Amino acid sequence: MPTPRRSRRPTKEELLAAAGKTVPDVIAPDLRVLFCGINPGLYTAAVGHNFARPGNRFWPALHAGGFTDRVLSPSEERDLLKLGYGITNVVERATASADELSPEELAAGGVRLAAKVRRYRPRFLAVLGIGAYRSAFGRPQAAPGPQPETIDATKIWVLPNPSGLNASYQPEKLAAMFRALREAVASAAIPP
Repeated sequence: MPTPRRSRRPTKEELLAAAGKTVPDVIAPDLRVLFCGINPGLYTAAVGHNFARPGNRFWPALHAGGFTDRVLSPSEERDLLKLGYGITNVVERATASADELSPEELAAGGVRLAAKVRRYRPRFLAVLGIGAYRSAFGRPQAAPGPQPETIDATKIWVLPNPSGLNASYQPEKLAAMFRALREAVASAAIPP
């Protein structure tokens, strides 16, 4: 599988300075899927592109799941819009680890995310982080995959966090889960 192009690595000082920064959403009205991370990591905030940390498996999983014809580089994130996909986060501020987010901050992020979904009306919201989804939406028993609830007409799908630190989901399993979402999107397709 081809690897995405990487830009210059941020320095330690740049990483430390990225704490609390935000990364712009990649979003437009009426997307097929709005992918939603937990929150930006310091590396992502330092370079200004979503899922940018080396070792993050979002871009390879997106390709392996059939959403893109090749592994995109984080710097190519805006190319997703042409394909009908976008990226946002539950919590906007960058941290060294998602463990730094409080349950209250995740719940507030869920409210903000629901408002964003109502505004932009994606067909699917794919939350990338099972624990984050449970906290943000008050669904402690939620499991990966399609969810019974919706946000207006937007269907919700939960996928594992693609961080390389999430050893519970190896690349093949992550690819299969992304593929299942892509197949659900395709079967629910309405001409754009």
